[in-house]
Amino acid sequence: MISVKNLEKRYGDLLAVKNVSFEVDQGEVVGLLGQNGAGKTTVMKIITGYLEPTEGSVTVGNIDVVEDRINVQKKIGYMPENAPLYDEMLVQEYLLMMADLRGIEREKQQAAIAEAVRATGVEKVLTRSISTLSKGFRQRVALCQAILHKPEVLILDEPTNGLDPVQIVEIRSLIRKLAKQSTIFLSTHILPEIEAVCDRVIILIDGELATDAKLAELLKSNHIGLSISKGAADVEKQLKSVKGVTSVQDKGPDLTRAGFELWSVDCEQGAAPSPEIVRTAMNAQWEVASIAQERPSLEQVFGALMDEHVRRRREASLQEIAA
Repeated sequence: MISVKNLEKRYGDLLAVKNVSFEVDQGEVVGLLGQNGAGKTTVMKIITGYLEPTEGSVTVGNIDVVEDRINVQKKIGYMPENAPLYDEMLVQEYLLMMADLRGIEREKQQAAIAEAVRATGVEKVLTRSISTLSKGFRQRVALCQAILHKPEVLILDEPTNGLDPVQIVEIRSLIRKLAKQSTIFLSTHILPEIEAVCDRVIILIDGELATDAKLAELLKSNHIGLSISKGAADVEKQLKSVKGVTSVQDKGPDLTRAGFELWSVDCEQGAAPSPEIVRTAMNAQWEVASIAQERPSLEQVFGALMDEHVRRRREASLQEIAA
């Protein structure tokens, strides 16, 4: 549905996006993640035709964005980070105007607006001036205009920016609902947003593609956490004897359970020896409070990628100095 190949964007001497390539298939919900200034908004503006790339190509539904911008934009619903709403207009006036601009036939506009209004929950503010709306309802109205024409692709730039916790939950729920009918590509620097609504994550760091992976794969772990009673005998020795276990570490007291200790068990790539660990514990007559795969947070993964990026840049700088 979206194909980005060898994308670069320069602003004068600043190379904001550096040789970025990825594909987004129909029906996917993909998150574009990165720190402020990583190039997320630039990539989205190029996909939607608001900016032209310096190098590379972008197609949406096999249509080149540069060569046929209008037909690409017909396929897209776009909610920019700071939606350009017209404060002096009533919500219903604004939506009628957007229906006209979207090319929706006059006799179909009322039905299209009613469906989008119900989907985004803005019924009770239709007759209000946009200037009087809360930040949450402004975001909803911006999302409402983006889905009026039932786009094949929905592009959302920081959709929960500036919202309170209740509003964030509401917008997340709405995005999941919209995912049933559109391919969704959203950007954010807020890590929980990705985990809450996305199937896959693309991470940009300083304009470069750091990773592109299914969220489940990215957060997969080869570590198992085990909580067993204090004083259990030969824990390290017996766990190391389990096939697939590479190392065992005593993590100290289990602060959630008095009288228990936490152990971290590292396993070979692809190994899943949890049943054998349980059998070993039963045979040794250890009292087991819990056993679970230790799942890293997206924050930890992102931090590791940032550290690796900084390390590579430092090495490259040292090589340039040496040369």
